[in-house]
Amino acid sequence: MVQYKTHGTCSSAITFDVKDNKLTSVQFSGGCHGNLQGISKLVEGMDIDEVIARLDGIRCGYKPTSCPDQLTQALKAYKEKFGNK
Repeated sequence: MVQYKTHGTCSSAITFDVKDNKLTSVQFSGGCHGNLQGISKLVEGMDIDEVIARLDGIRCGYKPTSCPDQLTQALKAYKEKFGNK
């Protein structure tokens, strides 16, 4: 299980796991509970590169990032540390 501390969002952290380059067990701490549950369910089972391609750069209002964008940052950090496993 990987935990990523978010920056610039209402959520404070994201935990997830990756199996065969697929995203599993995604959970956000804090933030808009219903929306983040929905995002978690939508991305679970997706290839992490596809998640990055779809969600990277999404902004929340005036903020330069969002919870979905922070998930992509977490996945990029995961790939940098562990590669595509």
